[in-house]
Amino acid sequence: MRIGELSAATGASARSLRYYEEQGLLGSERGTGGQRHYPATAIERVGLIRTLLAAGLSTATIRDVLPCVADEAIRTPWLAGRLGEELHRVEAQMADLNRTRDILADLVKRYAISEQP
Repeated sequence: MRIGELSAATGASARSLRYYEEQGLLGSERGTGGQRHYPATAIERVGLIRTLLAAGLSTATIRDVLPCVADEAIRTPWLAGRLGEELHRVEAQMADLNRTRDILADLVKRYAISEQP
């Protein structure tokens, strides 16, 4: 399938698909005139890539974990550990954001001007 067809099937823009390919996340073969041709399995792969991106993983991390995520036969305990590291990183960011929110809420209360009738 060509890039426009893959884009329509996945909802990913052609620009995103080219980016995924540049990052080594997605493969294609070149036809006459240099047009990209993707296998039917690319639809599922793009879905996985988009899910992993939505989970906050970097393209470098996705490049590492994608083979294990995509192929159940090669899943290893390493995958669960690597994804667990990412979960821990996100939880730490959430804790930091909660602290920031609490500080800001306190400042709003402290410096709010009460309206007098």
